[in-house]
Amino acid sequence: MNRREAIEKITLMMGGMISAPLMAGIMGEKLNFGPSVTVSAEQEALLAEVADVIIPTTTTPGAKAAGAEKFIVRVMRDCYPMEDQQKFYGGLEKLNNDSKEVYQKGFAALDAAQKKDMVTRSTKSDKPFFVQMKGLTVTGYFTSEIGATQALDYLPIPGRFDGSWPMPKGQKSWAL
Repeated sequence: MNRREAIEKITLMMGGMISAPLMAGIMGEKLNFGPSVTVSAEQEALLAEVADVIIPTTTTPGAKAAGAEKFIVRVMRDCYPMEDQQKFYGGLEKLNNDSKEVYQKGFAALDAAQKKDMVTRSTKSDKPFFVQMKGLTVTGYFTSEIGATQALDYLPIPGRFDGSWPMPKGQKSWAL
């Protein structure tokens, strides 16, 4: 086996391990049958605020409007073991505590610029949390009705296949 093949196989293996919980969450499957972290209403609201910084409301509704936080809570509960859940919610708590240190307010009480600053800081100080939060937010958003129908072009019954169709300028990507 040469180096390229080894890298391809390792990448495929790592991608499968990382994406398995997300894919199970999208399919509505349950991988975790053990105990789970109990999520408070405050934690869920905090998740919604962080998700809304990642995908804010623009010409289309943001992650908060799409209910991405509910998807995140469900996927964490149903698809991740207790240890991973504790790390994730620990990262969320760290973000909230860091915002109290920097701005003397909890994350939810910050204005939009301060929230963006705190999320940017978390990309450096707690990268594993941010990467997981971003992945869950994006997946939750684009698999929601709002994300699939308003942020993406939705074609419930596709027409014929045309492999070399030029995409018009300003055309949104298609939801699959």
